[in-house]
Amino acid sequence: QVQLVESGGGLVQAGGSLRLSCAASGLPFSNYRMGWFRQAPGKEREFVACMNRYGINIYYAASVKGRFTISRDNAKNTVLLQMGSLKPEDTAVYYCAAVYDDGSIYLRPDFLKFDYWGQGTQVTVSS
Repeated sequence: QVQLVESGGGLVQAGGSLRLSCAASGLPFSNYRMGWFRQAPGKEREFVACMNRYGINIYYAASVKGRFTISRDNAKNTVLLQMGSLKPEDTAVYYCAAVYDDGSIYLRPDFLKFDYWGQGTQVTVSS
């Protein structure tokens, strides 16, 4: 059974930082591209960031580029999202996602279909 479990969400003030973690199990983690998405109330789910199985081909949504950093530790089956300079617009439920990956390089990996999803963790940024 594939499980992706996010943690690290919470309430922070604008300008603050949070680090989200996603622990994966039930899949060969090192064979998967990992990504983060978010969904605010009343809005569509949107792409945030992703990286391929080797930790390269990293891509960020324009709205978070320069503020967020995605990383992975294949030995720990964990993907992280370090979020800095947080804005109220970042308030959303953040989801970890995975898709099988052969290490391919994509110009726009944000368009890939992700197959597995976590339950989400709430991030609230106050102004």
